[in-house]
Amino acid sequence: MSAGVPLASWKTQMFESLLGFLPDWVQITVLALVVLAFLTAWTVKLKRRLAARRAPRAGAPVRTQASGADFLGPYAPRNQDGGAAHSGAREPSGADFLGAYAPRREGGERA
Repeated sequence: MSAGVPLASWKTQMFESLLGFLPDWVQITVLALVVLAFLTAWTVKLKRRLAARRAPRAGAPVRTQASGADFLGPYAPRNQDGGAAHSGAREPSGADFLGAYAPRREGGERA
């Protein structure tokens, strides 16, 4: 009396077919690791959500993802003009920080 409709999703069928030939102790270990990874991800997500909700109340900044520019340290380009934009001055490019390794300009002069 089957209607020809599978009861499990294709993901479940693939998972079972991949683990089906392994011994029981390996299957149990893999399933436990999958459940542990799911619970860990869910816990981290919940903690971040709670921290984001509490931050405006407490006035504490929410920790955000750091970017690569935060870790440049002494290699970060220095702002020579002190933050004030000069009229007529061009924006610095990557070649400005290469020094002797900068490519030559069309007229043969150095950058």
